[in-house]
Amino acid sequence: MSRTAGQVIKCKAAVAWEAGKPLVIEEVEVAPPQAMEVRLKILYTSLCHTDVYFWEAKGQTPVFPRIFGHEAGGIVESVGEGVTDLAPGDHVLPVFTGECKDCAHCKSEESNMCSLLRINTDRGVMINDGKSRFSINGKPIFHFVGTSTFSEYTVVHVGCVAKINPEAPLDKVCVLSCGISTGLGATLNVAKPPKGSTVAVFGLGAVGLAAAEGARIAGASRIIGIDVNPKRFNEAKKFGVTEFVNPKDYDKPVQEVLSEITDGGVDRSIECTGNVDAMISAFECVHDGWGVAVLVGVPHKDAAFKTHPINFLCERTLKGTFFGNYKPRSDLPSVVEKYMNKELVLEKFITHEVPFTEINKAFDYMLQGDSLRCIIRMDA
Repeated sequence: MSRTAGQVIKCKAAVAWEAGKPLVIEEVEVAPPQAMEVRLKILYTSLCHTDVYFWEAKGQTPVFPRIFGHEAGGIVESVGEGVTDLAPGDHVLPVFTGECKDCAHCKSEESNMCSLLRINTDRGVMINDGKSRFSINGKPIFHFVGTSTFSEYTVVHVGCVAKINPEAPLDKVCVLSCGISTGLGATLNVAKPPKGSTVAVFGLGAVGLAAAEGARIAGASRIIGIDVNPKRFNEAKKFGVTEFVNPKDYDKPVQEVLSEITDGGVDRSIECTGNVDAMISAFECVHDGWGVAVLVGVPHKDAAFKTHPINFLCERTLKGTFFGNYKPRSDLPSVVEKYMNKELVLEKFITHEVPFTEINKAFDYMLQGDSLRCIIRMDA
């Protein structure tokens, strides 16, 4: 692959020309990586709800034309000046957030919120020079969260690339670069349920099911799934969920229901919907004295979290998490190894697979609620 190093590469990319309109497969030019950047050949990518959310552009600044995609697996094609820990041929996962390893957050054992490379959904250019590496006929096509994996080749900051075991199948572990790791880490790294504990998971989409998978791995004895869509309950059993509560089935707050069926409250709860009422329920359903609630879902910008201070004084703990508290470069390789040693099962998250030419089908599946993760094969 080194024969293309330093040269512009022409390849296929799925371009979003405007909000909510089908992506169009176009020939794009991908510039060589600049200082502290790498150019990747994407082999597999998957669709995350975040891609759909920003493609719809209903609640944020629209940035178009744009190449979406941020869950993927690929191979390093070439590296820019100053890159020393990656080389052509390395197998990698690009990540929407980064780890520069120099800032206070990166040096802290408690944080993964890198000051330099933290997610920025409005920025459509590279931080090195404020320019895009994608173009069509000389006109720039904007990046998305620094990854833009709906392209056969993409350019990413080195701090947003995790080098992984080359034996790991990229068509499976690509889903670890966003949602699955977020839910899994929320449980294992933040909630930390003791063996034999009771865990409630609010929202049984891909992130919530990953949180349930984390509870299963941790040895929770009861994993209670809370969702208003009963169709999700049967699927959730594969992820260790032992019982289900649909808030619509009761005429009282779901936190009261959970408190009654768990003799005072659950030991841990993980909220994965972004609905502020669910967040309040997730906090108020944990047991006094030791209960811990973890917020994962991203709320509406105008949402307000309201609860009585006595809930804190009675020794309940409320935490938040970003990307499951995983540092992308330092920690993702070990999550891949959990899959390799069969501690973590990823196949059950993958419900669909399509060739790159049919990428719009992946959007249809997600919008219809039929999909957890749809793998998009770039070479097909």
